[in-house]
Amino acid sequence: MSEINVKADIVVGVDGSEESFAALKWALEEASLTGQCVNAVFGWTHSWDMGSEPDSDEAWAKVRKEIAGELRDWVEKAARGIDFDPARLKLTSVKASGTSALLQIGHDAQQIVVGRRSLGRVARWFLGSLSASLAEEAEVPVTVVRITGGEEESVTDAIANALTPGDKPVHYIEPGSSAPTEVSGRPVVVGVDGSRGSEGAFKFALEEARLHKVPLDVLFCWQLKDLGVIPGYENAVAPVKVGQLRAEEILEEMMERIEVPQDVRITTHAFHIPASKGLIAASRYASHLVVGSRGLSGLDAHFLGSVSRQIVNFAECTVTVVH
Repeated sequence: MSEINVKADIVVGVDGSEESFAALKWALEEASLTGQCVNAVFGWTHSWDMGSEPDSDEAWAKVRKEIAGELRDWVEKAARGIDFDPARLKLTSVKASGTSALLQIGHDAQQIVVGRRSLGRVARWFLGSLSASLAEEAEVPVTVVRITGGEEESVTDAIANALTPGDKPVHYIEPGSSAPTEVSGRPVVVGVDGSRGSEGAFKFALEEARLHKVPLDVLFCWQLKDLGVIPGYENAVAPVKVGQLRAEEILEEMMERIEVPQDVRITTHAFHIPASKGLIAASRYASHLVVGSRGLSGLDAHFLGSVSRQIVNFAECTVTVVH
């Protein structure tokens, strides 16, 4: 991809779950468009429902062979209907936790791809998730694939049907929204803040939009504190209308610094809303949401949540966090 090592592998974490199957399928489809190699990585420990720990070299070899067979089966199933060259596939099993294995093997990857597990909002808040932790710790872009029609949507549908009079089945729709369009027709959305640091996310999103032949929507979700000193309001709080004009200027200045291919239709937007809130709302109408990794760290990130962590946990489409 543009200015991201195009020859590097796409590394994808697999463990046999529905979420990792979706991630593997996404990685294979992406590689079918880019010509990249895909490295399917299974990080395991003997405590992961694999029986007693092998006690000889022969036993270890047998376990590795069984894991390799499982990996091949998963890949063969995921690759059905995808024009992917099997010669560009690598299968890697390593005795390590999933996060450690992916961080180690994906250190020089073009991106790391994982599935997002279906945890409730409270569970995500206190326990976090592999995908969010990986997105924070990795030094390369991390793509978190969300399964459409997953557990949460099924539960909200069940609630909608339970509370709706009559016997006719209904599908839950967010208040104020129309019925969602097919994911394939939705744009790629990238969140930016006008800084040079967010240009990496923009370039990643630009290449995604070009590859998939969809529009790119650029969102600058701002608050007054994000705009710096606004001329004429050095010692006063600027009105929202003035802030909106300044936000649009910042966005325009960023766009002027970046070369944009003519075959990608780009629309820019500036909205007065906290970034996490605005981008999560945008994810309901996007095929893919791309953000930078700028945010809080350490204890502040754990208790307050960084923008990227909140988006990874609560966005309603596939997300890439670009470092």
